Amino acid sequence: MNKITKLAVAALLGVAVLSTTASADAKKGQKIYLKKLKAKCGFTGAKFAHKHTQDEWENIKQAGKFGAEVTNICPKATLKDKYQTDVYDFSYKYAKDSGNVPSC
Repeated sequence: MNKITKLAVAALLGVAVLSTTASADAKKGQKIYLKKLKAKCGFTGAKFAHKHTQDEWENIKQAGKFGAEVTNICPKATLKDKYQTDVYDFSYKYAKDSGNVPSC
């Protein structure tokens, strides 16, 4: 019985660790926008996120066109695939119909 308990606790801990690292974060997306996109876009993150509503951002992401939309909004910018989920979360959280305003 002791081995089963240890195995269950280890499995639970492993799942908890993996699930937290796999999630995206709007704060991280905001930092990425500031470092990678703001200078190339020429406007704040609030202006960037306000280009679409939350539903529009969600539809763009589901269609797999988020990277293309970033390039469409900021022609001088390109966004690596590894950053897209975080920047999407930032854009979704601060979309024009969200009522949230980022501090960048």
